[in-house]
Amino acid sequence: MFTGIIEELGTVESLDLLDGGDRGGGVGKEFNSARLTIRGPKVTEDAGHGDSIAVNGCCLTVVEYGDGVFTADVMRETLQRTSLGGLEKGSSVNLERAVTAHARLGGHIVQGHVDGTGTIASRTPGEHWEDVRIATTPQILKYIAEKGSIAVDGVSLTVTDVDDASGTFGISLIPTTLELTVLGRNKVGDTVNLEVDVIAKYVERLIAGGNK
Repeated sequence: MFTGIIEELGTVESLDLLDGGDRGGGVGKEFNSARLTIRGPKVTEDAGHGDSIAVNGCCLTVVEYGDGVFTADVMRETLQRTSLGGLEKGSSVNLERAVTAHARLGGHIVQGHVDGTGTIASRTPGEHWEDVRIATTPQILKYIAEKGSIAVDGVSLTVTDVDDASGTFGISLIPTTLELTVLGRNKVGDTVNLEVDVIAKYVERLIAGGNK
């Protein structure tokens, strides 16, 4: 489990796509898995084999580590549902270690299980913050509520509004978030990973009688 409070910006050392043709074939279609290597001195300072680290909001398992670098295997499901397959050498990524029992829950409960992706539709700079609109599918948007929580590329954020007609929702980014996460670098048209509040999904299932 994670909190959505990013610990550091990591840098992709390599993304090796496995079991397929060349990259132009379509990540997640031609490729069954990938091996991702990331430089992150802070999150690896106490890393061990099998530890969980969230990369742009995706929970990955450490398989190798050392000298400030860790490697994780990325399965086909993750390549299909997230933006990780589009990473390249030198890409910046948000990193967060799994929360410990004695840590403060500064954001909200984030599982690292990405529900889908969105696209940055607009960015509007302000004097003290920046308003960002993200477009996503109706299947994702139905779980998003004004003043609710959402993880965008692993960052815990508060939803400012939801516009069902345009298929978008709004978030506001403070200077610290702009400086310390990839959200400060993303441009209009970029893809971001989205994880909705897990409570909303459980409530939907209970109401639908899924546990009868």
